[in-house]
Amino acid sequence: MLDASQMITFTAGRSAAGVLHHSFRLDRGVDLVRSARFRATAHGVYEARINGRPVSPAVLSPGWTAYEWRLPVSDDPVDDLLAQENTIEVLLGNGWWRGDLGFEAMNLNYGPDLGFVAELEVTYADGYLQRVTTGEHWEARISDTEQNSLYGGQRIDARLRDRRDPLPVRRIDVDRSRFVPRATPEVTRQEVIAPVSISTSPSGTVLVDFGQNLVGWVRLRARGDAGTEIVLRHVEALSDGEPAVRPLRTAKATDTFVLSGGDDEFEPTLTFHGFRYAEVTGHPGELKADALEAVVVHSDLRRTGRFSCSSSLVEQLVNNSIWAQKGNFLSLPTDCPQRDERLGWTGDIAVYAPTASFQFDVADFLHGWLLDLRAETEHSENRAVPAIVPDLMKLAPPAEPGSLPMRGVPTAIWGDAAVWVPQALWNAYGDRDRLAAHYPGMVMHLEAVTAALSTSGLWDQGFQWGDWLDPDAPPHKSWAAKADPGVVATACLVRSASFAAEAAAILGLTDDSLRWGDLAATTKAAFLEHYVEPGGRIRSDCATVYALAICFGVLDGRRRDAAGTRLAELVREGGHRVTTGFAGTPYVTWALTETGHVEDAYLLLTQTECPSWLYPITMGATTIWERWDSMLPDGTVNPGEMTSFNHYALGAVADWLYQVVAGIRPAEPGYTRLHLAPVPGPGLEWARASLDTAAGTVACGWERRGDRIHVRAVVPEGIEADVVLADGTERTVTGGTHEFDYREAGR
Repeated sequence: MLDASQMITFTAGRSAAGVLHHSFRLDRGVDLVRSARFRATAHGVYEARINGRPVSPAVLSPGWTAYEWRLPVSDDPVDDLLAQENTIEVLLGNGWWRGDLGFEAMNLNYGPDLGFVAELEVTYADGYLQRVTTGEHWEARISDTEQNSLYGGQRIDARLRDRRDPLPVRRIDVDRSRFVPRATPEVTRQEVIAPVSISTSPSGTVLVDFGQNLVGWVRLRARGDAGTEIVLRHVEALSDGEPAVRPLRTAKATDTFVLSGGDDEFEPTLTFHGFRYAEVTGHPGELKADALEAVVVHSDLRRTGRFSCSSSLVEQLVNNSIWAQKGNFLSLPTDCPQRDERLGWTGDIAVYAPTASFQFDVADFLHGWLLDLRAETEHSENRAVPAIVPDLMKLAPPAEPGSLPMRGVPTAIWGDAAVWVPQALWNAYGDRDRLAAHYPGMVMHLEAVTAALSTSGLWDQGFQWGDWLDPDAPPHKSWAAKADPGVVATACLVRSASFAAEAAAILGLTDDSLRWGDLAATTKAAFLEHYVEPGGRIRSDCATVYALAICFGVLDGRRRDAAGTRLAELVREGGHRVTTGFAGTPYVTWALTETGHVEDAYLLLTQTECPSWLYPITMGATTIWERWDSMLPDGTVNPGEMTSFNHYALGAVADWLYQVVAGIRPAEPGYTRLHLAPVPGPGLEWARASLDTAAGTVACGWERRGDRIHVRAVVPEGIEADVVLADGTERTVTGGTHEFDYREAGR
């Protein structure tokens, strides 16, 4: 792949972007071209054009992967771009390769030099091949981008657009074994959002509100004196009417546009920001709404799942989950899109993957990320799953004593992403070949965990993130949760070992299946012996430990019933406010409904006082927040060092809305058989969902009509569905529309 091409770079200032270019003539007539492919990758991010037209709609290519092991190569058809005389131009910027990445001013980079490598392969009607390759015969020039940084933003000087100052071009060495075909969808522009208002802040600056917290950039059109600088600073929220910049930490999130003196249009495609508001300074004259627009950017994912209900607040919660996923599925699943972080934290996607795979088709997206996880784990200390994938922390200096370990230590939930994300993909898509590709990551994780177990068989030694961001934890100690970290970790191991046993059986690995099945059984026995009291209480006696023990198959029979009863008691004692963090939140409503406490689950869902899922909605949230109280009731920003307004993890409750409230579940992997079991409850009068599957669109929902519940289900042709109603009625149906009616209990 790209064997005849050289990786080349230009010599310029570290902050500037350059343009590599090359002109060539077709060997034969353009009318004789049968096909043409443009293959490319980079150290940095690039945009390629042929004869002034984009090679593809992609931006920020090739995205961010585990660069040391996997550098994706795009392969685009360009037949319609060619002429007899041609020019290739490539804008090359820093991106993630030289992005000064990390938090707390880590300033981590993969290398000092940017690089670009490509080939254009032209096939003529008679089979003749012409290849145009990169090499030192190419030329380079300065671009109009003087500065570019993912965290800092982009400075574009329109006065430079007509300059052709040459830059030296040189070849750089590259390990071609890292070249792999692109496995994930490209990052593209998705939609454009106009301002909903333009106002003046108390300090006198112009504030543009786009009405939606989003990820991308602002496209601006302006005219003014040459050299005039227009500065846009991007924020997610306001505090006392001014931009809330503290949550950005060291990220400047600022774009600067320098006018040429004529009609200018600016679009900073070498950066991205998480924002709802743009503070604009330096604009000549009045800024009008038709002069700018927000461009929404994320990986090109197809929407598959939809949900609606009688509560506008709950509908907004789902909409916030959708927007949080869009903003954080930009090349890889990140924690947040705005501050000096934007990293592939494994814990976030571990708990959110089922929700993600309902809302969008993420089969390729998460498959590519799991290939990175596998590669990074294979090369990590102790073959433990890193907390962040790609594993940026391997580029950092050794951690100081007392700091949170990011790598080399097996951890629950974060490390369990190696098992739970493949499990979500298996359930959603049923792809056996990809399960096989992900299985080695499961093995490495479980072997690292097994080596870390105590003699009691518990996972109660070493560092754990635990029930991260428990709402009762101090703002600056996110790990200080009520749930005992050993209880959380040991319950997680039961789940992971159980699915690994299932996966091994599916793949025909009988010995492995027995091995992981035994691990699940012995871990479960250790949990019951050491963590469950004779009366059924679980150590640390909080909602998270009961939710995990119920949902992860640790408890059976009367123990499970007792745990459900105690969980419901705790939820009521808390006034149906959320008391769980990252570990417990995705599972607490599941555990309540699975043990018969439907009313408590619904009251927990529909609570509006803080902490709750709907409290942020009452505060105007348009994405899921990192903290339950990222914004305090008085309108000020949470004082914690980490405060993001776009973090999808706590939105994992949407999975329960889709699978339990609306009732769409896979009875077999890939929805080749359906389990339709909608569960009505108080606070909603109706709810429905739909899901596009490989076999067609599935829909299911319910409506309260007096004292009766009416259920409507749509099943694709050729598919069977087991319909289970809340009154205990069970039916097996095939393709078509089916309606049911029953008397609601207690009415």
